[in-house]
Amino acid sequence: MKKTVVLDVVGLSYSLIGEHTPFLNQWMADKHRATIDPMLPAVTTSVQSTYVTGKWPSEHGIVGNGWYDRSDAEVKFWKQSNKLVQAEKIWERAKAVDPSFTVSKMFWWYNMYSTADYSATPRPQYLSDGRKMPDCYTYPGDLRDRLHAQLGTFPLFQFWGPATTIKSSRWIADASMLVDQWHNPTLTLIYLPHLDYCLQKFGQDPARNASDLREIDDVCRDLIQFYEKQGADVIVLSEYGITDVSRPIHINRILREAGLIRYRLEQGLEMFDAGASPAFATADHQIAHVYINDPGVTNKVRSILEKTPGIELVLDKEQQKAYHIDHERSGDFVIMADANSWFTYYYWLDDAKAPDFARIVDIHRKPGYDPVEMFMDQTNPFIKLKAGYKLARKKLGFRYLMNVISLDATLIKGSHGRIGTAKEHHPVFISKGAVGESLSATAVYDRIWETLTAGISQLTM
Repeated sequence: MKKTVVLDVVGLSYSLIGEHTPFLNQWMADKHRATIDPMLPAVTTSVQSTYVTGKWPSEHGIVGNGWYDRSDAEVKFWKQSNKLVQAEKIWERAKAVDPSFTVSKMFWWYNMYSTADYSATPRPQYLSDGRKMPDCYTYPGDLRDRLHAQLGTFPLFQFWGPATTIKSSRWIADASMLVDQWHNPTLTLIYLPHLDYCLQKFGQDPARNASDLREIDDVCRDLIQFYEKQGADVIVLSEYGITDVSRPIHINRILREAGLIRYRLEQGLEMFDAGASPAFATADHQIAHVYINDPGVTNKVRSILEKTPGIELVLDKEQQKAYHIDHERSGDFVIMADANSWFTYYYWLDDAKAPDFARIVDIHRKPGYDPVEMFMDQTNPFIKLKAGYKLARKKLGFRYLMNVISLDATLIKGSHGRIGTAKEHHPVFISKGAVGESLSATAVYDRIWETLTAGISQLTM
């Protein structure tokens, strides 16, 4: 099969390619270019799963970056097991055709316990004394040690949180090239998250985003030039475009004020109790799943959702079928924000009673996605001094709580997740192979397959 590399440049749209991305602008000049129609939900794990399976969330089951597990009554976000993806992956199909086929999956999601030959994914060490240490999980296991020996420890705190920088995408790129030198995989999937940070923090602000665009352009240049020298066909794509927003919708606060949210007081702080709540939402950028534990409140919940400013779509289980998001994991209602809005997970009414995890980077305990984790608390003039003190305690081996994150959702200026966005903000697909002006998310799988199998007789497949 043809050696193929797929670069997932998160948040990239054609509106961003130009003055500040000179390499990509020049490289794509003689390539075929298309936009990808946004899918629901246009969020990382759902879109990636569609790209590698050719199936919609209704079939592969990844209905968002997280969902409510009804069997143990817990909200689970950012899980890692590839067994959660309920469909055959493109590399599994390729291996059936060509037993010599191998794949390297570098930081695409659901990257643990998969059938990929080589993989790496963020996986911090959670020590018993409460410290969180940067690390990654790889297959084979010794791949982590080889990468760390060459590149240093994976820069987890530059991958997500208030300290994000180009270092994480650069590390992923360098690690991908090392894996290629060591193993020469047939297919390489590379995730470059850098633009996800500035575009959510600042929106479509050319002045604020210029340096970030130049940084990711340099990383793409190094990767593309390296892989093309190896004779690979390179595809550059993205999962979604990010558009300007100014209105956070505190959906769980709205449900709480209607008497539908339950919580426990622990040390004077309010801890969300999903299993006891008659209804609640798992927020995920511009979409949310609303789960009903008490069927008697279904009509009440629908009425609340339909009357809430900023909510554009309210889809019950039957209506979800038209959007390919009907699945046992999806909410009793799936709601989509309008173009100017996005959903927070916040459920408390008094910041003094917010749970302790609200002010830290804690992607697993929060019942929803929290982009405000990219901001320190700007109301505290000594916040950087506080963070430095906490970091010093960590380095000395003492317990610490890095409770420096803001609770001001209005800081977020860009979001994604919805359909119906303007075409200039659609995700991109750039390749040597011919494509039409636009393609569906499921068709991305077909284009990757066609690149892999170019020149191979259909009789062998």
